[in-house]
Amino acid sequence: MGKALANGLLSVAAAIVFAATPVAGCFAAGARGAAPKAPSFYLKDGDRVVFYGDSITDQRLYTTYIESFCVSRFPKMHFTFVHSGWGGDRVTGGGGGPIDVRLKRDVLPYNPTVITICLGMNDGAYRDFDQGIFDTYVKGYRHILDTLKADLPKARITLLTASAYDDVTREPKFPGGYNATLKKYGEAVAALAKEYKLTLADTNAPLVEALDKAKTADPEMAAKLIPDRVHPGPGGHMVMAEAVLKAWNAPSTVADINIVIGNGKGTGIEKGRVPKPVNTKIHPLKPPKHGLAFTHLDGALPWPLDRDPAKNLDMQLALKSTDAETALNQFRLRISGLVDGDYTIKVDGADVAQVTNTALAEGIDLAAIPELPSNQQARELLALIRKHNDLHFQRWRNVQFPASKNNEPVPADVKAKMDDLDRQDAEAQAAEHAAAQPKLHEVQVIRIRK
Repeated sequence: MGKALANGLLSVAAAIVFAATPVAGCFAAGARGAAPKAPSFYLKDGDRVVFYGDSITDQRLYTTYIESFCVSRFPKMHFTFVHSGWGGDRVTGGGGGPIDVRLKRDVLPYNPTVITICLGMNDGAYRDFDQGIFDTYVKGYRHILDTLKADLPKARITLLTASAYDDVTREPKFPGGYNATLKKYGEAVAALAKEYKLTLADTNAPLVEALDKAKTADPEMAAKLIPDRVHPGPGGHMVMAEAVLKAWNAPSTVADINIVIGNGKGTGIEKGRVPKPVNTKIHPLKPPKHGLAFTHLDGALPWPLDRDPAKNLDMQLALKSTDAETALNQFRLRISGLVDGDYTIKVDGADVAQVTNTALAEGIDLAAIPELPSNQQARELLALIRKHNDLHFQRWRNVQFPASKNNEPVPADVKAKMDDLDRQDAEAQAAEHAAAQPKLHEVQVIRIRK
């Protein structure tokens, strides 16, 4: 092993300088001046969230991605999520019953502390703007907000604009296109959010922007972001989730591991150069012959999404067409000072990547490495989230609704079935919370000898 490598790596205990980007967005300790405090995340420990809307909410995709972000980024907190979307719904209701029945059966009983509302796609009637139809929409929306404010005065409400109708990858069906109608409806939602002092998440504009960028990169795949022009695929739902999470002041960083190889002879991490880690803890280990080693315990998992490139190519395109990774999923490893060469990264004894010293100095995106144990854990977490959501759906749509279409009291045998599914759901959510807890990982960065 060369002298530079020996000096730089074998005294790794003295050589590691770790900079953890704080979850709250504050500067590292030791920086000059006080950093402005970033807005706190919208959700609080113990929050109960109900997602209300039409078939786009009923797809349980953007809602699942919001849930998976919250659970994985804040593993020490406890949240409850209920998906109450119904296909075809308008502000007046739909297949699940009139709006008052829907609210009293599918929202209010859960006593939510947070409610999101996504309505408008069906309300515009898939036609050019019509003032009478629009007035019905605004009036109906006001009724929803007034009802929620009266019955749940402390609930925090987030209004979502209707997601985009795809007039980008296909020709509009009439001059101006239907999305132009939806944009006017979105302006009304924004005005209501301002009037009622609610949080607004514009999901329409980011989807249109993603469609534009995706069309330039891959016209055929771009059309799959919203396959039927109305209902987004996983990639399109990720864009919607990102818009809501940004409106909620979601933190950007999973973990940021920055290691500087030095030539000091000390035996400990140089004091004064290491900010207090907030979202990870790192400890040097005895290095291998031609590399370095350390353990890290992060404060969060990477954002669980449907990333499988063999199944979700639209997700890959959506990630490339947005800033979602940098805005919400920064999970990076940077190591500078390594001698020139290629390096194998082992995590918990398994090879996960081969990179050059130059790439490591620039920083690699750990979220993009499928074999990384943290990403495998995130995938398992996503499966558990879906399990609990499926249990609630079964309880609500297959057991409760047939016996309570107009919010009637349910018979004792139906109530017993609902209670049993609630118990299973609670167990699934407990398993979900346990699966979200980050684990300690041992990392080796070993130079490949040629």
